[in-house]
Formats: sequence, structure tokens, C-alpha cells
Amino acid sequence: MNFSLYIARRYLVSKNGRNAINIINILSFIITIIGTTALFIVLSGFSGLKDFSTSFSSYFDPDLRVSSYEGKSVEVPLSRKRDLQQIPGVEAVSLTIEEKVFLSYEDKNEIAFIKGVDESFSQIIPTDSILLYGTWLTDSDMQIVAGSAIASKLSLTVSNYGSFLQVMVPKPGRGAINELNINRAFISMDMVATGIFTVNVESIDSKYIFTRLDAAQNLLNYPEEKATAVEIKLLPTANEDKVREEIEKLFDEQVVIKNKYQMNDALYKMLNSENLAVYLIFTLVLIIALFNVVGSIIMMILDKKKNLKTLLDLGAEVTTLRKVFFIQGSLMTVTGGIIGIVIGTFFVYSQIEYQYIYIAPGIPYPFALQWENFVISFMTIAVLGIIASYIGSRRINDRLLAQAKL
Repeated sequence: MNFSLYIARRYLVSKNGRNAINIINILSFIITIIGTTALFIVLSGFSGLKDFSTSFSSYFDPDLRVSSYEGKSVEVPLSRKRDLQQIPGVEAVSLTIEEKVFLSYEDKNEIAFIKGVDESFSQIIPTDSILLYGTWLTDSDMQIVAGSAIASKLSLTVSNYGSFLQVMVPKPGRGAINELNINRAFISMDMVATGIFTVNVESIDSKYIFTRLDAAQNLLNYPEEKATAVEIKLLPTANEDKVREEIEKLFDEQVVIKNKYQMNDALYKMLNSENLAVYLIFTLVLIIALFNVVGSIIMMILDKKKNLKTLLDLGAEVTTLRKVFFIQGSLMTVTGGIIGIVIGTFFVYSQIEYQYIYIAPGIPYPFALQWENFVISFMTIAVLGIIASYIGSRRINDRLLAQAKL
């Protein structure tokens, strides 16, 4: 066995030293375990929150969305849609039209976005899963499915043919809208809500109403071969990069192709920034905690001055003595880090399985076990522990050794 490693292991818990030194070493070891456990739990908690926050919005988004680079619409004749469906890796293709509209129901008004979808949309998004009550769109042009927040604000009732929802958009042209021309300034269509949907995301539930694609085309005066976006669902085995290349070949004009991550880039950036901020805060806490490791190494060096003299007399070099205490500190922090990660893993796994901590009634706090968190936690404590051990071991110098010889 390596000489420095052998001595370091003997010194890790010194049986012959002062009792206070052993207590300091044990406390430093426990603090390392607690710090690593806390870091791992917090990282796993933020990973769970990230998955929880993005699951709803990404659930509503297609795998790929194709839109115009310039302007509001892309040209998608029937032949191009068929070509898109023939691309290897593409499962379904749906044309959509989206525009801001003014809603009026009885004595209540609201601004929303109308989204016209074709019959393939249910293959892109599982519409049955997001329906709160009612039914999805059928063959009628006058039907809509409203977000739960919009329905609540308008007190909208399902299948109420005695009171229509008025959907209005401004007519194209210039000129201000005033009380004299307000009736002539809007294109209006009377519709009936056949269902209410929810994805439990306020920004979506309060934003959208769905209708058939041909109804949206009539309301917004869109030609049949144009849409604001093409939404695509990929097969699980699809190569996204290759699908993107094939899509770009089919469009004469320049288009923008976004996946789920790119559609929600602001949300992902915010969550990643928060995760980084929390990681840095807990890393700072670990740095402060590892001052105990530096202190325990220095105390051990002072306690073992006589042993150092003996080792010097036997021919040990200063670098060898420093290496002994460097290895001792590294063993303490790395072992403590591994134990901390094991404890943290047990805590996170038990929360995932038994759900004993809740954000709100019926909503357990989300945690996620991800390999990145194992690596980040271990590397953080290992690197900081090695630095702390190096700083502590540098306490062995010529002055200290001269005192040991006295």
C-alpha cells in the first residue's frame, strides 16, 4: 500500500490523539455529508420542478412547428402536405391558423386567440386528454372549444344554442375604429362552445379557443392553401435533424422550424437560470462548510507534530508529509460526499414513491432522479474537498517542522 495513503487512513480517525481532534474530524465529516445531501436534494427538486413546469406547456406543443420566416403565413397546398407526410419519421401533419380575436358572450367581453385546426390535429395533440367536459370539434363550422379560463371569465356554457358566442376580428384596412363605424369595422361569426379544455397552464387556458380550420379561414379570409403554421408529430424513432432537412427542401420560401424546447425557450432559460442560481448558493454554503475540513486538517497537523518529527528522522520528505494530510482531507470529503449522495438518493426516491411532501393538497412536490445531478453533486464536493485539503496540507512548512524538532 502507498505509504502516504496508509498513514492518511490511520490519521483519519486518530485513536491515540486528543479526543477533541477526533470530535472535530467527525463533525467535519458530518457537515460534509449534510452539505452534499442538501445539494443533491435541491438539484433533484429543481429538476422535478423543471419537468413539472414544462410538462404542461410541452404537452400542448407539437414535436415540430413550421412557420414563415417573414410574414404571418406559409403556403401549404395539398401536394406539399402529402409530401410532408411522406417524410421518414413523420407520424402526422396538421395545418393551423392562429389569430387574435375579440369575444363577446351575453354581457361579457374577452380578448383571445382563435386557433383553426384540421382533422389531423387530434393526432398531434391528444385532444381527448385535454377536454375538461363536452366534446371536441365535429363537422360544423360554428363550433368552438374554449380554454377553461376563458370559459370562466365569459361564464360560457357548453352546447347553449340559445345564446351564441360572438367571435370578431377587425376588417383589413386603415382608419380608426369609433362608435360610428364599429359595426362595419369587424367581421363577426356566431359560434357555440361544444367543449371546454384545460392543460392546467393559465397562459394557455386563458389564451386559446379552437375551431375548425375552414371556419377560421372563412372568418380570417385565409385562402385554402395557406396556414400560419404546420404542426408535425414525429415517430419515437425519428431523427429530428434529418426531418428538418427534408422539410426545408419542400418549402420554396424561408421557414422557421422549432421543436418543443425552442417554442418554450424563455421558460427553459428562466428555469435554467434559477437552477444555476440555487446551485451557486448551495456551493457557497459548501465552501463555507469545508472551512471545517481545512481547520480539522490543521488541528490534526498540530496534534501530530511529534509523529512528523519521527517521520522526518526516518527520511520522509516535506512533500510526503503534505501528501499524507492532503489524502486524509480528500478521503474525508469524498467519502462524505458519497454517503451524502446515497442519503439524498434515498430521500428523493422515497418522495417519488410515497409522496409525503406536498406543494398543495393533491399535488406532491415533484422530484426527479437524473444522472446529471449525481455527477454535479459528486464533482462539486470532490473538487472543493481537494482544494480544501490542499490548503490545509500547506500548513506543513519549514517553520512547523523546525518547531517539531525542538
